[in-house]
Amino acid sequence: MNLDHAASQGFDADRLGHLGASIRRDIDSQRFDGAVLAIHRGGKPVLTESFGWAHRDSGRRMKADDVFCTFSIAKQFTHTLILQRIERGELALTQRVADVIPEFANRGKENITLLQVLTHTAGLTLKLPAMDPMQLGSLDAVVAAACMSAVESVPGERVWYSGIIGTAILAEVLRRVEGGKRAYRDVLAQDLFTPLGMKDSALGTRPDLAARLCPVVARDRQPGLSFAEEYEMFGAMVTAEAEIPALGCVTTAADLSRFANMLRAGGALDAACILSPAMVDLATRNHTGTLPNETWSFASGPRGWKPVPAYLGLGFYLRGDTVTPNFLGTLTSPRSFGGMGAGSTIFWVDPQRDLSCVFLTTGLITCELRNVDRMQRVSDMVVAALVA
Repeated sequence: MNLDHAASQGFDADRLGHLGASIRRDIDSQRFDGAVLAIHRGGKPVLTESFGWAHRDSGRRMKADDVFCTFSIAKQFTHTLILQRIERGELALTQRVADVIPEFANRGKENITLLQVLTHTAGLTLKLPAMDPMQLGSLDAVVAAACMSAVESVPGERVWYSGIIGTAILAEVLRRVEGGKRAYRDVLAQDLFTPLGMKDSALGTRPDLAARLCPVVARDRQPGLSFAEEYEMFGAMVTAEAEIPALGCVTTAADLSRFANMLRAGGALDAACILSPAMVDLATRNHTGTLPNETWSFASGPRGWKPVPAYLGLGFYLRGDTVTPNFLGTLTSPRSFGGMGAGSTIFWVDPQRDLSCVFLTTGLITCELRNVDRMQRVSDMVVAALVA
């Protein structure tokens, strides 16, 4: 590992070496295939390191600038633009979705608010919408199916993760509030990626990024909330034409670090002011109280996990005040926040330590429980290496 900047940023080189060795052991034992790890403190690089394979089966080694499918980290990009439009006075947290998308107002969804969609308390389904799966790349088709779907619980009463539908609806809100003038891929590119200098990020795989894209291959295929074949299908669907806001972005460790450091710095990076410090502060506070994240109820049997607070902000996961299984780790400070993509990707910010971490992997781990174990261990080892 290249640790030239580590000591000057307060990190212990030996402890970072243990982290690198742990990642390599997992790759050598075929728990997953490869990774890029990027750590920053105070916005300054501590290290960027690549490990293993971009595609083990073909022998393609990982490079630091390889491109990854984000999976659900794509949601945080859309959530950020919703918060931006609220700051511009174009939307409001307490506003009903149906005020912008009138056809959404049916089957129990009439009074669902943007706040409820952002916090996964809208009662929207985790399941794929009732449609041909091959149409998931069409935002129009997913929005139409979402508008016809029924709620699975009373809005505002439960935390229940919405895998596809919620983010598709938020993306359509962003399109409609400006009159539908732009494709959603252009909204993300022009309003977030380009201002932040995220030159290798896109909704869908831009042709110029295709050669560096890491294929989505599940290595640990034990089923969790979904099956390995589903994740591989989603990965194959992230084409140049596809618009799947919930999971269909691509990025690099460098680009995602820029996004994380924008949030760490209170909403601005270099010349780009995406959000205000007030909004970042609000968005990274607990907005689900003591409600448990019932999406994880399946873990009560195999792991004996007890219900714990969901700790969800306005579109971000939070570390929270209790020690629980968490991809953000157990050593990060309570105000730490971030995002996680299915079985393969995380980013987080620890504002107390002025620290950000990005960990993107190949060889997807389908079982969410095993993936959380891995990500928690990596996150804890990052924080444990910070000694000054």
